[in-house]
Amino acid sequence: MKFKNPTNDYIEEVSDGFSWLWCFLFGPIYWAVKGVWRHAVVHLALAVITFGAAHFVYPFYTYRIIRNHYNRIGWTEIKF
Repeated sequence: MKFKNPTNDYIEEVSDGFSWLWCFLFGPIYWAVKGVWRHAVVHLALAVITFGAAHFVYPFYTYRIIRNHYNRIGWTEIKF
């Protein structure tokens, strides 16, 4: 996925085919590196509360979370 910042026309590629794998391997650290702090905290809290079970579910929502995050901060998705 590619997103464009409307203020300075910067284009950033934010996800690849293995983003679910990186989320699975690194958990909340993946979200922190991507700058999605809300989900870094939520992922960590849910993993602790559910004794790690949430860590196996969260990667399935990686694309949707990233898309929603960039749309929420005002970036526009570039369609090919």
